[in-house]
Amino acid sequence: MTEELQQKQVQEIAKSCTNEVPEKFIHKNGYPQAKFELVPMMDDTVIDLSLLFDDSNSSSSEALLEFGKLQSALSQWGCFQAMNHGMSSTFLDEVREATKQFFNLPLEEKQKYSRGIKDYDGYGNDTVVSENQILDWTDRLFLTVYPEDQQKLQYWPEKPLAFRKVINEYIMKLRTMFEPLLKAMARCLSLDENSFVNEHGESVIMAARFNFYPQCPDPKSVLGIKPHADGTAVTMLLQDKQVEGLQVQKDDQWFRVPIVPDALFINVGDLLEIMSNGILKSPVHRVVTNSDYERISLAVFCFPDPNKEVGPVADLITDEQPQMYQRVRHYENIFFKYYQLGQRPLHAVRI
Repeated sequence: MTEELQQKQVQEIAKSCTNEVPEKFIHKNGYPQAKFELVPMMDDTVIDLSLLFDDSNSSSSEALLEFGKLQSALSQWGCFQAMNHGMSSTFLDEVREATKQFFNLPLEEKQKYSRGIKDYDGYGNDTVVSENQILDWTDRLFLTVYPEDQQKLQYWPEKPLAFRKVINEYIMKLRTMFEPLLKAMARCLSLDENSFVNEHGESVIMAARFNFYPQCPDPKSVLGIKPHADGTAVTMLLQDKQVEGLQVQKDDQWFRVPIVPDALFINVGDLLEIMSNGILKSPVHRVVTNSDYERISLAVFCFPDPNKEVGPVADLITDEQPQMYQRVRHYENIFFKYYQLGQRPLHAVRI
């Protein structure tokens, strides 16, 4: 692969290639279920978080019904659409707009925030670890967003002017959701509600990946993001309000994720699968491209304390369900190595 292709942003490549996509983005034999119209829609499982988070009403018939829906969504899909999360439609539009405005800046302005050679944070695209690696049709801005003293502000855009304020406010709202969400998931497994919270340790880490998917002349051969599962405990995704693209795999078949404009799409990550001793599944997902529209999304990744060793909750290890995963520390190092090779990092820590 040429140095030029490694460094050039996909957004710039898309502007110059009207018919042919560079070879390093091409899945030679296409990819499974490449025809968008043949991919079925996944269950439209919308969960009302206000019913799950209200302790004073937790035994009501409505709350119990909602917990049942959450149990079903987690066991069948490992993901769900979350509503009544405390953010207005107007505010979510502001977050989307800040993302769009950043990627619409001139290239020279965006390059001020280019990722360092040994850094995850910053503006860029795929890290190339193999000559045979098929590249994703996306540009990204990756930021460590919580706790604030971990933010690397040299990578935080100063334009658009509202970016820092809006994103910080958004992250604080997600932070207040995180522990109640873990408690609800623990209760779904009949665990003490603090089981997953305790496994995270003292300091939760949150990182944001702002994604931009340009129009693609060859959507049947090019993926926005290759199939993978997340190396997180939980991922909270704000989808594009109009353009579909996210797909989830279940039973070796791909399903389209519907757009629910005011919802956050929440999925289990590898670390929560480890904590649950394999009961909760970290779903494999991908992003497809299209030739008509560009698309944005914002994924916020939630991780345990990086210095804490994470493993299955003791109450979930039984004679019938022996320990499935090793206890791990710094799982992100395992994750990025295997992810770029298109392999499941989780397999590396199975017992």
